[in-house]
Amino acid sequence: MQLVRNVTFPDQELLSRLQPLPESIRPAIWDLRSQPEGIDLSSIDAVILPYLNAGEVLGELRNVPNLKFVQAQSTGYDGIAEAAGPGAAVANASGVHAAATAELALGLILAKLRGIDIAARDQLSGSWRPERRSSLADRKVLLVGVGGIGREIAKRLEPFEVELTRIGSSARQDEFGEVHAASELAKLAPRHDVLVTVTPLSNATYHLVNAEVLRALPDGALVVNVGRGPVVDTAALTAEVVSGRLHCALDVVDPEPLPSEHPLWKAPNALITPHIGGNASAFEPRIRKLLARQLEALAEGRKPANLVQAGPF
Repeated sequence: MQLVRNVTFPDQELLSRLQPLPESIRPAIWDLRSQPEGIDLSSIDAVILPYLNAGEVLGELRNVPNLKFVQAQSTGYDGIAEAAGPGAAVANASGVHAAATAELALGLILAKLRGIDIAARDQLSGSWRPERRSSLADRKVLLVGVGGIGREIAKRLEPFEVELTRIGSSARQDEFGEVHAASELAKLAPRHDVLVTVTPLSNATYHLVNAEVLRALPDGALVVNVGRGPVVDTAALTAEVVSGRLHCALDVVDPEPLPSEHPLWKAPNALITPHIGGNASAFEPRIRKLLARQLEALAEGRKPANLVQAGPF
């Protein structure tokens, strides 16, 4: 039975690139910032969220009385299920961003350990300051997050000859070996040079990397966050980085963006990128493939992929 027919797209460009649609899918345009084009809110069955700044407009989903399905274009889905309500299914874009985000994680690690960020600043003043810096080889890396992006990061770390420890929600064995529980984070931190977090945001992961964990890291350790900003306690991290004891490389922050006067902007030990982990050339063809598969499933009455809330499916 086909539950979904009327689907809104955040912009005409995305709709055009997904042509031809399955015959039974009726498209409309809704960016969630203005009124939908050519359709009443009461007639909408499914909503494809905008990719950028979707969190700012999630509240509009509460105005869709017969909502059955919400598709995110991001891997993270914090806040979407709450805004959609328990009667709607929610799917994320798991897999779409994995390769690009893993690339950035490795880039941030290498840039910070090898002092590439410092060299880039020195270039502006013509300064030549060769120094011996840390290699990634032989570093002990603590990876918080064992989902799709975490697996891609682990895969890319392997050729760099690191000692990798993985952290998940619970202790277990998987096909790649041992996974430690999140409750072990503070105990494991003292033995690691690099901490990378890519875990989704939830009640359990909010400030998972807190003052206790950060204090436990050895002097000179590097904290990398390519997951969700609030997983790391910004105030606690700022204190450690500004003091010079720890380094950080952040693609996500809390709040996002940081206020212009925030001390992390000018901290010599900090490297910040503007949440670009998945926003790379790989995104567009991969999101189109995912959305095409999702629309086919909806048209055929099948359960779509990547459900994080089942709703009517």
